[in-house]
Amino acid sequence: MEICQLDEADRQSFLQEMGIEESSRDRFIRASYHLLDLISFFTTGEDEVKAWTIERGTPARKAAGKIHSDMEQGFIRAEVVAYEDFITLGSEAKCREAGKLRLEGKDYVVQDGDIIHFRFNV
Repeated sequence: MEICQLDEADRQSFLQEMGIEESSRDRFIRASYHLLDLISFFTTGEDEVKAWTIERGTPARKAAGKIHSDMEQGFIRAEVVAYEDFITLGSEAKCREAGKLRLEGKDYVVQDGDIIHFRFNV
């Protein structure tokens, strides 16, 4: 509890000094996701990034429905970038240039950390 009350810079410094790789809160969340067989995918906009929690093995069309039922019904395709590729390259435009942005259909199984832009028509 005391660690959580520290500001971010002090918290990281304290954890490093104590030889702790991650907080117990983070370990608890990771273990809970694992036990419940959950993953997260991300959607991005100009002013926000949002994480969505789904069950592992969820196809793209069902994942779109997590955001809104109209997106599931009118699903056309998903534009997908893997989280690691995005972090390595730094932007969606650079991922597109490097050929890391993929077009996936309704049966694509969403992977943990995917950054997805859903195309749909209602």
